Formats: sequence, C-alpha cells, structure tokens
Amino acid sequence: MAKVDHAAPDVTRDPTGLRRDVGLIGLMWASVGSIIGSGWLFGAHDAVIQAGPSAIISWVIGAIAIVLLALVHAELGGMFPVAGGTARYPHYAFGGLAGMSFGWFSWLQAATVAPIEVYAMIGYAGHWSWAQHFQHADKTLTTSGLLVAIVLMALFVGVNFFGVRALAHANSAATWWKIAVPLGAIFIMAATHFHPANFHSEGFAPFGAKGMLAAISTSGIIFALLGFEQAIQLAGESRNPKRDLPRATLGSVAIGAVIYLLLQVVFIAALPHSSFAHGWAHLAYKGDTGPWAGLATLVGLGWLAWILYFDAIISPGGTGLIYTTATSRVSYGLAKNGYAPKIFTKTDSRGVPWFGLIMSFVTGVICFLPFPSWHKLVGFITSASVLMYAGAPLAYGVFADKLPHLERPYRLPAGKVIAPLSFVVANLIIYWAGWDTLWRLGCAILIGYVLLGGYAFYAKSKGLPDAPRMDWKAAQWLPVYLLGMGLISWLGGFGGKGTLPLWWDMVVIAAFSLVVYYWAKASSSQPEEIERSIEEVVVTDAPAH
Repeated sequence: MAKVDHAAPDVTRDPTGLRRDVGLIGLMWASVGSIIGSGWLFGAHDAVIQAGPSAIISWVIGAIAIVLLALVHAELGGMFPVAGGTARYPHYAFGGLAGMSFGWFSWLQAATVAPIEVYAMIGYAGHWSWAQHFQHADKTLTTSGLLVAIVLMALFVGVNFFGVRALAHANSAATWWKIAVPLGAIFIMAATHFHPANFHSEGFAPFGAKGMLAAISTSGIIFALLGFEQAIQLAGESRNPKRDLPRATLGSVAIGAVIYLLLQVVFIAALPHSSFAHGWAHLAYKGDTGPWAGLATLVGLGWLAWILYFDAIISPGGTGLIYTTATSRVSYGLAKNGYAPKIFTKTDSRGVPWFGLIMSFVTGVICFLPFPSWHKLVGFITSASVLMYAGAPLAYGVFADKLPHLERPYRLPAGKVIAPLSFVVANLIIYWAGWDTLWRLGCAILIGYVLLGGYAFYAKSKGLPDAPRMDWKAAQWLPVYLLGMGLISWLGGFGGKGTLPLWWDMVVIAAFSLVVYYWAKASSSQPEEIERSIEEVVVTDAPAH
C-alpha cells in the first residue's frame, strides 16, 4: 500500500474540480454571514421568555461551548483543507460507517437551515399587509406563501450557480450590512432606552437553572451561534487554507458571540416593564412577531423599525445563501467518500457542484410543507448541528494519538483536555434540546441510514471501485452512543420521564460522553488505514465536469 508523507496533504495544488478563489476575508465572512442570520432577529426574544434575564448566562455558556468546538475544528481545518470537511474527519478516523453517519448529520443540518431562513424572512414580512396572507395562524405557509418560499430558495440556488467567487463578493457586501445593523440597534437602544431595573424586577432567573440551560438549545442561542464551519466547508476553494481556515473559524466565532451577548443585554434593558409585568413567560407587546422591529416601534423609534424590517430580508437571506452553498459542498464530500452517487461530484465550468445545488433546492421545497414554524424547528436544527460537530473532537483525539507528526498549521493548546471536554459539552447541548426534539432527530437519522446505507450496499453489490468500506469494528461505539443519548434523554427531565433528577442527569451525560470518547479512540482505524483514507482524497479529488 502506498504511504503518505507525514505532512498535511498539499491539496492546494490538487487537480480538483473546485476552484480556489476565496481568501481570508471571504472565508471569515462566509462564517460570520452564517452566524448573523435569523438568530439575531428572534434569539434574544425567545431566550428571555424561557430563562428571564438569566438568558445572558445562557448566551455565555453557549458561546463557550461553540468556542470549544471551533477550536477543535480550527486545527482539523488546517490539517485537512478539503471541501465538506466536517463530513470527512470521522471518515478518516473511523472509516466508512462513522463517516457515512456524521456525513449525514452534516448534510441534514446544512440542508435545513436555508428553508428556516426563508421562514424567518416571510415571518418578518408579515408586518406589511400585503404579506400577511403568506402564513396561517399557526405560522405554516399558505399556498401563496409556499410560492414565495420556492422563489426565494430558487434565488439562493441561482446565485450559487455563478460560482464561489461571485458568492463571496455577494456575501461580503451583505455581511457588512448584517454586522452594522445589529451593532446600530445595540447602540441606539442602549443610548435611548436602558432600564437597569428590568434585570431584577421580575426575578433574574425566574425559571431556575433548568430554564437557563434549556434556553441554550431550544430558544435559538446555539442555533444563532452556528455557522463557523462554513469556512471549513469551503476549504477546497480557499487560496491559502492552512493559514486562513483557523483564523476565519475563530475570528467569526468571536465576532458573533460578542454581538449576540450585547443584543441580549440591550433587548432586556429596552423593554417597557408593562410588556413583562405578568412574568417573563408572558412577555408580549404589539409587533412581537418581529421582536426587534416591534420593540423599536414600541419605544418610538419607527425609523429604526423600518431598517430592521429591511434587515429581516438581508440577514436571513445571506445565511440561507451560504447554507445552500454548504449543502452542495457536503454532498460533494459524501460522494467523494463513496457514500452518495458520483453525480454529486460533477462540477460545471465555474467549478460549481451543480447537482448538489439542485438537490439542495429540492430539499428546501420539501421543508416548506406544513411543518412547524421557525421557533419549533430551532431545537431540531441545533441538535443535528451539534451532533455533526461532535464528530470533530472524536476525530481530533484519534489524529493526536495515531498521527502526531502530521503537519498542523494551527495547533490547539491543551488539545487532549479540550477535545474530550468539547465532546461532553456537545452532548449536553443535545440533551438540553429535550426528548421531544431528539426522538424526531432519531427518525431523521434512520432515514439517512436507509438512503446512504442503501447506496453503499448497492455500490458494494455492483463492485463499484468507490464502494465505501464500512469498518464496523472502528465504529463499534457509534450505535451505543446514539442509542445511549436517546435513552438518557428519555429518562431525563428535559421533556423525558424525569427519572434522572436535574444535575445528576448532566453527570450521567458527562460520564457517558467520556466513556464513548475514549472507547472511540481505542477502537479507531489503524494509522495505515487513516493514511490510506487521506491519500484517497488527495488522489481521487479530481475534476468531474
């Protein structure tokens, strides 16, 4: 078997079908543009309803969790600058079964964000009378709303067909706006309407620790902070991925976390006491279906409200645009690893994976069927996203032990502590989403196994050269991990039976996570098998026009 040199594969010179057109700012703005999306329009409002002013602590905990995961991804992104990276790291470390599983988690997360951003755009548009018939009372789409949603998804896909360079330019312009508007709202609200008594008049933590922790997963906090991985998904199109990926990943998280924390503080302080006089759970005011714009109108800043209603098109639109890109790149990575048909790797003259874009459009349209509103879908997307992220700490531990000499443009300090800690934190976030969300996620995971597993079986039976090796032994921990998380959630107090009391349930999650982490490291693929998987990417990532 051919060996690879113990240095990061020089994929920057690979004859890949993707074009390397994106620099540091393009990568960072891809992530920032994903982080500052519909989450800022709804996150502070939903978080304070669930946690009261202690939502500030929820944001701090959420930001720390995302930083831990981003640190791990920063090292891996520099080591393996390949398209759809989050879908590939577990493949390298644990072989086909784990790679297929985490690849599906990654695709599921990316494919469902763009439709949610469309929901947010249509929801805020309800402020205008001409758009009020786009949604039913339960926030599902009417026939006319469905047509508008399909047109918006088509626009996302259409821009992507102009290539990643055009996307980077379009997103860069939108991202400057998306940063400026929240910062402007923060400054204006803080300067004109800041009531310190709001932080304690109805209790700082009226729903206790449970409400504060549940808000992290179900109110949109983690959902809002998601998106740093977009730079990594575009690694195959970066001009200097080894230098730029770590900087873009960590820089985007820092920008997003600061903005969101300030937004929460100012939102709480700006509210008139009458809007929450009956308790934070009953927060209500005219126009609160578009929380920030409604608040601006309520306090007499009508001109700011108009800007915010306009931003409700730009911010979600920019995020939906980037996630449409990500969906096609993740499916590209899945197909390169043999989990999906090779048609997903075909690129057009602009280097765009055109079939993956078409399928992202089809998936978006399916998501517009009468499903729950933005608020109800947040927990599902959060859990799928964090489950996707959880594969990176596991892969990190394997590479640190078995390929210690692999070149690392960014080396994570205290990585052997941070990696298992980030895996524990990821699983806590998943658990806090609650049983009602997790059993639905389990159904989506089963659908993925049917689709991808069915193709893998077909490829194997036909003797296709790229048929994936399932490597059951290296992934023996995976079914125990997935079923174990489901069982703990069912027994826990976040929507479950309540058999496990608060705090003890988190001790169980932490202990279970550490067992899985070290079990996964012990059973992972051997160094030569990992090298072979890496080499296959370097050799086979060739153009497919």
